[in-house]
Amino acid sequence: MAALGSPAGRCLAPVLHRAAYAAMGLDDWSHEAVACDEATLPGLLGSFGTYWAGATLAVPLPRAVLPLLDEVSELAMDVGGADTVVVRHGRSVGEHTGAHGIMSAIHQAGLTAPGSAVVLGGGAAACSALAALREVGVREPVVVVRERDHALEVEAAAGRLGVSVELRHVDELGRLLRGVPVVVSTLPAGAADALAPTVARSGAAVLDAVCSAWPTRLAKAAGFAGSTVVDGLTMRLHRTVRQIELLTGRAGVGELPFAAMRAAALDELARREARSAEPAGSGGKLM
Repeated sequence: MAALGSPAGRCLAPVLHRAAYAAMGLDDWSHEAVACDEATLPGLLGSFGTYWAGATLAVPLPRAVLPLLDEVSELAMDVGGADTVVVRHGRSVGEHTGAHGIMSAIHQAGLTAPGSAVVLGGGAAACSALAALREVGVREPVVVVRERDHALEVEAAAGRLGVSVELRHVDELGRLLRGVPVVVSTLPAGAADALAPTVARSGAAVLDAVCSAWPTRLAKAAGFAGSTVVDGLTMRLHRTVRQIELLTGRAGVGELPFAAMRAAALDELARREARSAEPAGSGGKLM
């Protein structure tokens, strides 16, 4: 299998998948990072041979891959992206697993029926959040963005998902958080720093999609306030389990590979952080 993205070396998927396969005794399975952008995606998909089980895709490839596939799941169509491509009997099938990762993390945090939620950000990850929240009964989430133009993608996904989204500006966040039990931040590392005090004062549980640079300022503030905090790596692990089920055809993988994946991911993230901190003249390669 392949993890498609650019740059390929930044992709965490191979680390997680290989750790899971080892824990599950799937010694003949591999997952390698392959450099791929939107221009090279069609040719690469066309080169997949019978020995390929499929691929995982990083943004923006999940949207770009949709017209190139033989079949696309309803969820992937509604969310607007297939983050996993499964090759079945010579046909490519697009699946979406990001929503499963968020939904599973919500359940793990004990938020089985939150009733309402605020989503920070309006990009592809926010679309996954809408799908996940719909599955736990939140059909009228509030989506907070800095610019309405940044929410066009999530507005379109909401319509396909049958969710009624209330779009609001970030300046209104304090008022919008009153009585809300959960905040899902889909913002990249550092982008939610200025919002941390406001979110922490609300007492809402926080699901922060950031995997690296953890804990984020948002997570720290919420934790100090006594709120439940779920890290992006946990969401990523649940997503990876779903990918493994789809790619291997093994249902009910469950939590067997969780510990191995988390340990491997933390080691890899620490290695990357150490390398990025090395002076340019030390021989270390900055990433």
